[in-house]
Amino acid sequence: MMAALRHHPVGIMVARGDLAIEVGFERLAEVQEEILWLSEAAHIPVIWATQVLETLAKTGIPSRAEVTDAAMGVRAECVMLNKGEHIIEAVHFLDHLLHSMQADQLKKRSMLRRLAVADVSQPAPESTTHFVG
Repeated sequence: MMAALRHHPVGIMVARGDLAIEVGFERLAEVQEEILWLSEAAHIPVIWATQVLETLAKTGIPSRAEVTDAAMGVRAECVMLNKGEHIIEAVHFLDHLLHSMQADQLKKRSMLRRLAVADVSQPAPESTTHFVG
C-alpha cells in the first residue's frame, strides 16, 4: 500500500478469494477489516470484490451469507458484481441494500490498537477447513 501511494491515482481491490489463499480462511475477516481501516486512513478508495451476490446474479435468489457480505460493501467506494442471468436484479438489490445500510454504517474510527495485517511473525496456518458454497 505504501508503494502504491507513490502513484496516482491508486485504489485497493479487496479480492477475498486471493486474500484467503494468502492469509488463510481463519484470518480473512480480520485482514479484510484491517485493509478497510488502512485504506480509509490513507484516503485510498476500495473496491469490494469476489463473488458479491454471485448466487443472486446467477439464480435470482441470494444466500443469507451473500446478503450480509454485500452489506459490508457499504464501507467501500465500489462494489464489483460478476455477470449472470439475473444481474439486473442483483444491481437493484445491491443498490437498495447499500442505501438502507448507509444510515446504520459509520466509517471506522481508529481504536489505536495494533493492526496485525502485516504481522509476519505468525505465518498463516494451513487451512483444513472446507467451505461449501
